[in-house]
Amino acid sequence: MDSLDHIAIAVPDIKRALEWYRRQFDVKTVYEDDTWAMLRFHNIGLALVLPGHHPPHIAIERPDAESFGPLKMHRDGSLSTYLNDTFGNVIEVIKDRKV
Repeated sequence: MDSLDHIAIAVPDIKRALEWYRRQFDVKTVYEDDTWAMLRFHNIGLALVLPGHHPPHIAIERPDAESFGPLKMHRDGSLSTYLNDTFGNVIEVIKDRKV
């Protein structure tokens, strides 16, 4: 069974969004820069992305992520590729880090 790695939502201000999520919830900041940040909840990651820089999406971990397309290395060291489901939703297929 596959695992969700994270969900990415669009926010207009990364710093302000980080402040809000940190105040409201017990989360760990995994990565942060001017265009996106990754928060870790106990069971899933939440990416905060600027519109136009990164698409809102869900990320699914797969050991065979490269079978979905060429993998690209991201600033946080993850490897993934993007595709669209039947309805146009963006899906990131991320290389399972446990392999």
